[in-house]
Amino acid sequence: MKQLVYSFIVILITSVCSPAFACSTPASVCTEYANQNFVLIKNSQPASVIVEKNADPAVQEAAKNFAKDLQRVSGKKAKLLSSKRRAKNTVIIGVLGQSKIIDELVKANKLDVSGLADQWEAFHIAVVKNPWPNVNKALVIVGSDRRGAIFGTYDLSEQMGVSPWYWFADVAVAKKKQLYVSSGSRRDQPKVKYRGLFINDEDPALSGWAKKHFSGVNSDMYKHVFELILRLKGNYIWPAMWGKAIHFDDPRSTALADNMGIVLGTSHHEPMTRAQAEWHKYPNDPTTGGAWDYATNGENLRSFWKNGIERMMSKGDDKGYESLVTVGMRGDGDEPMSEETATELLEKIVNDQRKIIAEVTGKPAEKTPQVWALYKEVQEYYDEGMTVPDDVTLLFADDNWGQIRRLPTKDVDREGGFGVYYHFDYVGVPRNYKWLNTTQVSKVWQQMDLAYQRGAKDIWIVNVGDIKPMEYPLDFFMEMAWNPEKMDLKAANAYPKKWASDTFGAEHAADIAKLVTDYSRYASRRKPELINEETFAIGEILGKELDGGEMGVYINQWRTLVKAMEKVKQQLNDQQQDAFFQLVEYPILALSNLYEMYNATAWNRKLIGRYDARSVHFLREVERTFARDSALTEQYHQINEGKWDGMMNQVHMNYFMWNDPTQQTMPSVVRIFGGSNNIPVKFKAENTITNDVLNVEAANYSRTTAGKEVSWAMVPDLGQVSAAMIAYPQGKPSNTLKEAARLEYDFSSTAKQNLIVELTLSPTLDTIGQGGIKIGVAIDNQAVQILNLNLHATGGGPSSPEKQAWYDAVINHSSELSTLFNNIPAGKHTLKVLRLDDNVILENVTVKVK
Repeated sequence: MKQLVYSFIVILITSVCSPAFACSTPASVCTEYANQNFVLIKNSQPASVIVEKNADPAVQEAAKNFAKDLQRVSGKKAKLLSSKRRAKNTVIIGVLGQSKIIDELVKANKLDVSGLADQWEAFHIAVVKNPWPNVNKALVIVGSDRRGAIFGTYDLSEQMGVSPWYWFADVAVAKKKQLYVSSGSRRDQPKVKYRGLFINDEDPALSGWAKKHFSGVNSDMYKHVFELILRLKGNYIWPAMWGKAIHFDDPRSTALADNMGIVLGTSHHEPMTRAQAEWHKYPNDPTTGGAWDYATNGENLRSFWKNGIERMMSKGDDKGYESLVTVGMRGDGDEPMSEETATELLEKIVNDQRKIIAEVTGKPAEKTPQVWALYKEVQEYYDEGMTVPDDVTLLFADDNWGQIRRLPTKDVDREGGFGVYYHFDYVGVPRNYKWLNTTQVSKVWQQMDLAYQRGAKDIWIVNVGDIKPMEYPLDFFMEMAWNPEKMDLKAANAYPKKWASDTFGAEHAADIAKLVTDYSRYASRRKPELINEETFAIGEILGKELDGGEMGVYINQWRTLVKAMEKVKQQLNDQQQDAFFQLVEYPILALSNLYEMYNATAWNRKLIGRYDARSVHFLREVERTFARDSALTEQYHQINEGKWDGMMNQVHMNYFMWNDPTQQTMPSVVRIFGGSNNIPVKFKAENTITNDVLNVEAANYSRTTAGKEVSWAMVPDLGQVSAAMIAYPQGKPSNTLKEAARLEYDFSSTAKQNLIVELTLSPTLDTIGQGGIKIGVAIDNQAVQILNLNLHATGGGPSSPEKQAWYDAVINHSSELSTLFNNIPAGKHTLKVLRLDDNVILENVTVKVK
């Protein structure tokens, strides 16, 4: 069955990924010439680019970058023009109603843009015949607004082969002598309104890197960040916040964001455009100081917030700098505001904030976009009936570990709508995780698809820590945010190969896709910060042989992955090596090395207890791997002439509390004085025999039966298995037993027995507040037993069995449900698993004798 799963994945990928640069799609970049095509590059000579002098600064910036992209691809400089005078072979970039050239083409019926006006961030790309006398063709990129024009421009850049990560991950741009744009036109626009990232927990990595290369987290650094967001077709940012305040640290950043087309926001606990650091960092500001307590210091807080809105409006026009204003309040330093439920106080705070907004802007508060983050305890206020103005977007959050806590159940058509705040990085319990990407894009897809189907369509923002090394999941998150409907199950399964092809070329795409998916599965097993020498069991000492145990299985997986990675690396050209190291090689080498270090530590301690001289071998291994960790970090910091020096400085080993240690330390090992390092160490062959009656990955079912509106569907590389099962499409109501989709697993028992059925699940949360997620199980025709996954993610320590269950689930990236069936006779049987509620991810099915 595993071979069938693999074949299914290959078929999906092959069917979705069309050959690069095919000319079958209208107004798209291709390598084939036809009479109606627009010549983008001919004999390495690129077309010229027109952007008018009165165009919005953000559009002008995108046009300049597009001209640079043409030069990156062709090798020759592209002319940047401001009028059509002397223009022959030209790309025209502008906004409908703001570009004289484009409006003239529309008026002359040469360009059909019907339905484009007044849309949000839509773009229309068309090859126009005979745009003006003596010109055969022109390529027009027209936006419904400034970002529409920007996204259309960068869409073509990416099709030409300029990755959004050309700067932020050094992805090479392949040179091309001939490129064309196919005839016709096409149009696109986002399905999620605000799409962006949150730079967070940025010390010491991003912050230290920025100080070395830009003299700080300032506008020089943010220019690269803003460009990355726009090239990923995003529009929104929560800037770095710990000890930092983007408007004060470098006032140029405010205008830069607006001039590039970025919507500036502030994080979930920084209201009214003011950074948390501003309250403490600038004592000379008369609007700051005192307790961060609205009940005792409300007047000062209102002045502080008013100053923030006045700054937002200081651009000099009636619109101000484009912002999405966070409202509400948490305690100082992102803590709960009160030990008690403070619903009435929070409602008053928001009402007072909205009065300030109306007063300063001179418009009703609902005319200024606002968001209220229902983070941690604030969600509980909402659940208990907190009143929220209808125009304010409600931003739900995950549990900081990738499981969305709540989604809309009522008022789904409210004016402000809903959004999701998601995490790829976190500082908090059970442990910080900041070092490497440990997120599976398949889990991101499952959770965000569920969110979209449930109506969270207005804001998607993700905490990416330092941005690097979260490039891969961030790329996926932003592509899905542009059009969640396009990113269906089939497209999500094909994404790893598509990403690998876009980044490193089609020739190596399949191999690199396997590398990143295998890495993601192994890395998500446990966050690196949650691993030590006691995490996974080693085996026994068997005389001259050692039993590797559970840890040995994982070590062998990592070693196999390292060999596969090194084989691919040898096939890449020199220009691809820097990107490959950042995106693929370093994560695999660094995390596999960490496993090797902890494995050696465990064996050193076990053998020393027997006064076994082989302990010396493992002591040397601990020293070697600890040194290798530093060497890999240094290698990262030296690539591309030290461009990323400082970016890999997150502490990632030997954690003993959620936020400690503060520096790298080698695990404690014990030395036998006089011991030799030459004593051979041999591990026995892996033993996979179990005594379970049935133990299979959920995707290895015997048969499946569709239910009302949903069926069980296989998602490759989700969880800790080759493929997990979910009910699809997502977002559908609960099923009765008669309506339920079923998975069936055949097995046999040799005697009359009491059997335990155990389901292994990826952790998920009850997003509709009904008391858990229910799933049914039955053997043969016996009554269905209903199991309930009810994890409570409320923050704080594991002070109760319910919280402990959530702790264990996020630590192990796994949940288990089990039940007992008595007196099952000998013979052939069928285990049935029934879909009752949404948001179940089934990984493994086990039947064992009690």
